[in-house]
Amino acid sequence: MPSQDTTRRLRPQIISQDIDSFHGLQTISTYNTARSDASVDTLQQAYQAMLAQQQAETEKLALYRAAADAARLAEWEFHNAVLAMKEAVRGQYGSDSDQAQAVGLKKKSDRKRPNRKKTMAAAS
Repeated sequence: MPSQDTTRRLRPQIISQDIDSFHGLQTISTYNTARSDASVDTLQQAYQAMLAQQQAETEKLALYRAAADAARLAEWEFHNAVLAMKEAVRGQYGSDSDQAQAVGLKKKSDRKRPNRKKTMAAAS
C-alpha cells in the first residue's frame, strides 16, 4: 500500500462514503475482527474524534471570520479618521502649507501644471 499524504484534506465525498460504511457496519451484529485498528470500538472512537475536531474547526473558523470582520472595520474607521484629519489640516493650514506636507499631502505649489502639447504644423 503506498504511503498516504496526510497533509491534504480528504474530499467531502470520501468522508461521506466512509460515514455511510461505518453506519452500515453497525447493522452487522456478527462483525468481529482480530485487527485492533478495524474494531467497532476503534471505529466509534475515531468517528467521535473526527466529529469533535470538525466541530472545533467550525467554531474556530467562525471566530476567525468574526475577528477578520472586526479588524476590517477597524481598518476602515482608522482610514476614514486619517482622511478627516488630512481635510482638517488642509482647512486649517491651507493647501500650500508645510503642515499639509507633513501629513502626506502634496503642496499645491509643488504640483506640476499641465502643458499643452504643441501640434505639429502640417507641412505642405
